[in-house]
Amino acid sequence: MLSRAVDLGLNFSAADLFQAPVLKELASKIYLERQPSTPGVICVRPTGSQPPLFFVPTGLGDCSYVLGLANEMDTDCPIYALPWPPFNDVCPPSLEAMAADIIVAIREIQPQGPYRFAGYSSGGILAYAIAQLLLDLDEAISFMALIDVTLPANLTKISSFQLVRDVVLDSFESSDDESFEVLEQFAGQSSIAQLLEKAQQIGAIPLDRDLHNEVFMYEKIAQFHKALQAYQVPSLPIAIHQFYATEALFSSRARQAKSSLGPEARSPMRGWDRVLSRGAITAVPIGGDHVTMISVLENRKALARAISTPLTGALEKHP
Repeated sequence: MLSRAVDLGLNFSAADLFQAPVLKELASKIYLERQPSTPGVICVRPTGSQPPLFFVPTGLGDCSYVLGLANEMDTDCPIYALPWPPFNDVCPPSLEAMAADIIVAIREIQPQGPYRFAGYSSGGILAYAIAQLLLDLDEAISFMALIDVTLPANLTKISSFQLVRDVVLDSFESSDDESFEVLEQFAGQSSIAQLLEKAQQIGAIPLDRDLHNEVFMYEKIAQFHKALQAYQVPSLPIAIHQFYATEALFSSRARQAKSSLGPEARSPMRGWDRVLSRGAITAVPIGGDHVTMISVLENRKALARAISTPLTGALEKHP
């Protein structure tokens, strides 16, 4: 909803949405102002005396996690959720190219650093790539929050199709066992579009749902994963905060992509000590697993507090 409103030139914050869920009340809080030219930039919190905090999408292109998290954060700064840039079907993007496009939107909001970023799941690697390009432009990075972001030792052993197929199957975990088994068997010999059509045929997806947008979304996820596979993660002169989930992600229908993660997924540093010194990584435990650290209110509040504290300290180091 926020993203659609921004595209129409309407501006209201996530706080406004939570406080005024009735459309009539919300209308009184909407205001117009110049927005970044990159479509989809979401102004989650419009005001604050400190430099803004920029969140990047997850590896599924999802920014919805930012809204609830920002609502619990005790920080005096604007908060923005950055979109994936448009993908070119003819020329699949590199992570560096995606970062360069996003930096255009960032600099419309904040022309000069030091910059502050946060990213959840594999989207955090995109935040790191953005930092890399900004450092190349002689800008400073004062804060980098990675929310349970694992840096796999070997991303290439998971194909992009396999990953997206497992993401699709994950969305059907609430289906009955018979339906799920049908889809799991069908997935091994079908395209993503065919798998979604099959799900619709057996009632796992409502018949009136248009599958075109879902297919397009999963294609973008596959492209992002290919960009991740090709990205050579450099060692950068920055410090990171790794907010890691203390519980393992359990699924009764666990598939290969989950079990293929290496020991780095169980380390508090999540593999980042391969490219950064241990002294540059602050590992902070957060209750819950990779999902419930965000979805469960108690855990989300703890995560918000844990991010807010060093965020204020980062400002003091970079006046």
